[in-house]
Amino acid sequence: MTSNKIAVVGGTGPQGKGLAYRFAAAGRHVVIGSRSIERAEEAAAEVRRRAGDGARVSAAHNASAAADCPIVLLAVPYKGHRELVSELAPVFAGKLLVSCVNPLGFDKAGAYGLDVEEGSAAEQLRDLVPDATVVAAFHHLSAVTLWEHEGLVQEDVLVCGDDRTAKDEVARLAVAITGRPGIDGGVLRVARQLEPLTAVLINVNKRYKTHSGLAVNGVVHDPRAA
Repeated sequence: MTSNKIAVVGGTGPQGKGLAYRFAAAGRHVVIGSRSIERAEEAAAEVRRRAGDGARVSAAHNASAAADCPIVLLAVPYKGHRELVSELAPVFAGKLLVSCVNPLGFDKAGAYGLDVEEGSAAEQLRDLVPDATVVAAFHHLSAVTLWEHEGLVQEDVLVCGDDRTAKDEVARLAVAITGRPGIDGGVLRVARQLEPLTAVLINVNKRYKTHSGLAVNGVVHDPRAA
C-alpha cells in the first residue's frame, strides 16, 4: 500500500474506536468515519487524547473517509450492513476492505451467530463490492481490551481472504495490537466460522466476568513479517 492512512467506518462505536486508537498509537494516520460528522469528530478527539502526542486522527463522513484511504476497516453493526455497503459501494471500489463485522443475535440464552444469506458478512461485502478486495479480521478482539488495556494485547488475530497479498497486508496491521502478525486462517469463506465464534467469547465473558480472547499455539512467526 502506498499510503499510511486507514479509514475506520464505524469508528464511533466501541470496537471501531478501539481499533482506531491502536493504529493511531502505532503511528498510522487514522480517519474515523461516521454518518454524523459531529460523532466522528468527538470520537477522533477521544482517540487523539488516548493515543498521545503526535497521534494523527481525523474525522469525516463515511464516504469521505473511505475515499481518502486505500485501506478501509468496517466495524459496523450487522444490522443495516447491507444498506450501508450498498450506499458506499462506489467509493469502496478498488479499496482493501477489512471486515470486522459480527452477525450476532442475543436472547435470554446468550449470544449466537445469525444466518447470513451469502454465508458471512465478509462474503456479503465481497458480493456487494466486487471491485474491492475483501479480507476478514479483528472480529474477536474485545472493545474493552482494545481501549483500556495498557501495552500489547496478548491475543492472536485470525485473517481470512482470497487474496494472499491483501491478507499479508492485514496480518501486518495486527502487529500494532498484538506485537505479532495476524494468522492466516484460510480463504474468505472461512469467515462463516470466524464471525459467529465471537458469540462463544461473549458467552464466556458473561459466565466468567472477563474479557476473553483467542491465542493460537504452535505457530512460529517470521520476524520479517512484522
